[in-house]
Amino acid sequence: MNKKKKTTRLKHRKNKDRMRKHLQASLLKAKPKKVASTPRVEAQVETEVKAATQPIIKKVPAKKTAAKKTTAKKAPAKKTAAKKTTAKKAPAKKTAAKKD
Repeated sequence: MNKKKKTTRLKHRKNKDRMRKHLQASLLKAKPKKVASTPRVEAQVETEVKAATQPIIKKVPAKKTAAKKTTAKKAPAKKTAAKKTTAKKAPAKKTAAKKD
C-alpha cells in the first residue's frame, strides 16, 4: 500500500511540474496586456483637503408665498353594468343525408 502511495505522489508531483513549465512557456509567448495609466491618488486627496478648509456658508432660502392649493375634483365613479348571462344554445344536430 505504501508503494502505491509513493508512486502516485511522485506521478502527481511530476505532472504538476510539467504543467507549471507548460504554463510558464505559454505565458511567455502571450502578448503583454496594455496597461492603462491610473490617476494619481495624491492629487485627489489634496483637492478634498482644500474643499474641507473652505468655510461653509449656508444659504437661507427666500420665503415663498404659499400658493392656494386647489383640490382635485374626483371623477364620478362609473357604474359597471351587470354582466348578462347568455343562454347557451344546444349544439346543432346533424341530419343524415338521404340516399337516392
